[in-house]
Amino acid sequence: MLDHLIRRATVVDGTGGPAYPADVGIRGGRIVVIAEPGTVTEEAVTSEDADGLVLAPGFVDPHTHYDAQLFWDPYATPSMNHGVTTVAGGNCGFTLAPLHPDRPEDADYTRRMMSRVEGMALAALEEGVDWTWSTFREYLDALEGRIAVNAGFMVGHCALRRHVMGADAVGGQPTPAQLDAMLALFHDAMDAGAWGLSTTQSATHSDGDGEPVASRHARPEELLALSRAVGEHEGTQLEAIVAGCLDQFSDEEIDLLVDMTAAAGRPLNWNVLTIDAAVPERVPRQLIPSERARAAGGRIVALTMPILTPMNMSLGTFCALNLIPGWGEILALPVPERIERLRDPATRAEMLRRADSKEAGVFRRLANFGRYVIGDTYSAANEGLSGRVVNDIAAERGQDPFHCLVEICAADDLRTVLWPMPTDNDRDSWALRQRTWEHEDVMLGGSDAGAHLDRMCGAPYTTRFLGDCLRGRKLLPLPTAVRMLTDDPARLFGLRERGRIEEGFHADLVLFDPERIDAGPATLVHDLPGDSPRLDSKAIGIVSVRVNGVETLRDDKVTGAVPGTVLRSGRDTRTVSTA
Repeated sequence: MLDHLIRRATVVDGTGGPAYPADVGIRGGRIVVIAEPGTVTEEAVTSEDADGLVLAPGFVDPHTHYDAQLFWDPYATPSMNHGVTTVAGGNCGFTLAPLHPDRPEDADYTRRMMSRVEGMALAALEEGVDWTWSTFREYLDALEGRIAVNAGFMVGHCALRRHVMGADAVGGQPTPAQLDAMLALFHDAMDAGAWGLSTTQSATHSDGDGEPVASRHARPEELLALSRAVGEHEGTQLEAIVAGCLDQFSDEEIDLLVDMTAAAGRPLNWNVLTIDAAVPERVPRQLIPSERARAAGGRIVALTMPILTPMNMSLGTFCALNLIPGWGEILALPVPERIERLRDPATRAEMLRRADSKEAGVFRRLANFGRYVIGDTYSAANEGLSGRVVNDIAAERGQDPFHCLVEICAADDLRTVLWPMPTDNDRDSWALRQRTWEHEDVMLGGSDAGAHLDRMCGAPYTTRFLGDCLRGRKLLPLPTAVRMLTDDPARLFGLRERGRIEEGFHADLVLFDPERIDAGPATLVHDLPGDSPRLDSKAIGIVSVRVNGVETLRDDKVTGAVPGTVLRSGRDTRTVSTA
């Protein structure tokens, strides 16, 4: 007897092939029958009529930071709401394990680092996670059996360094004995099922004390030693972030990424490839590592988002504006002093100069302050400004846009929410994206779901992209779009029997209405531990989500089931050839 039968669905199976009508039967968490509608005679415990609905493999999000959130939210919301059934965590060099058992202060350091660098509410990290593990295996075991999605995790380089070197991990270099200890610790995590190594060398990544995170101090020989260790385990990966990911790689960064994937003999992915027709030289430059990696026996894959993710800004809290060269020092001042400096014409002029300089890289996109939309306001002086464009307000007041924006924010003691309008929403940029998506070393992803919770909401990229393909710009046919969200990331990570609708595969499935599939606007909610805020987005048109055959979501409401699996390298992943 079947556990469940989905009748008369339009199956888009993840291979990129044409859609077809079928009945799909599930038993024991697997897809056991795919047949022409009306031909399945085996009885089923439950069934449903999916006429007019699309049945696709569950979406795979290749870049998330759900490492902490899964402890208080086993449903990985809002990703699961938007059809995601498998998430990759432990990215950018940041993980919650291993932790040194004799140094309880390391957990506090990790919490403060994650709060600063990944925008996770400190109260949520303190109240929502029990922090009872030491080893990476204990961390994975703590999640086993209590999550609704499938989840795999890289080992963060910062945690390895901190465990072995203590406070010297920031600023110091390991002795030969310490490097050996780091490698032993890494092998232990890989034996437990970690997916591989994640690391960062990005200048934007600082810890809770404002210092460069531990992995930023690692020299190439340390990174290559760890990369070689990755290659000693089955079904493993590399994920790396360098400063040039935000704009254009330096020659040294290209050399490093190529050497790492070649040393490991494993794929390396990085994020995020920003595509903008106004900077036509960026994409060719960012794909040079991929070309060189193939020649060296490795593979480098760039993640890129298929939507424009709205990000809110503020002059009062840490956000992307702090990462503009020269801005961080001013925006870190106490609020009264910060307002005084921002009101100084010479200071504003210098800030604008730095924001529009080459050294600002991709953050130059944030410098057109006239195109900002005012969000939530908090004072009588700003009543009626929400939803208005700064350029219009500045023209009424006879001020330049940045001066106008500063005065609006100052009236709210810098609490004003700011929404920059994208500068790359033009026809040429979308045409360039369409062409770039076709490259064999470019993959969709980079949502950062689980991080930057009150600043951005990238998790809904799956439904918004599909809605765009079906009813918006229609840049891609539906079968191709589904393949990019399912089989492509599943194959990169070597996931066993996932990413397609195929007999014998795990029944990770999403059922949706092609006439409605989309994502609602991002709204601020206070549902994290400690009443901390985050941006959420409702899924539109998602009828059902199943993980390992069990329904986890119906009509955008979680069912309470937790059938997800902690995906462990080797057991749940196979080695992906880089040849």
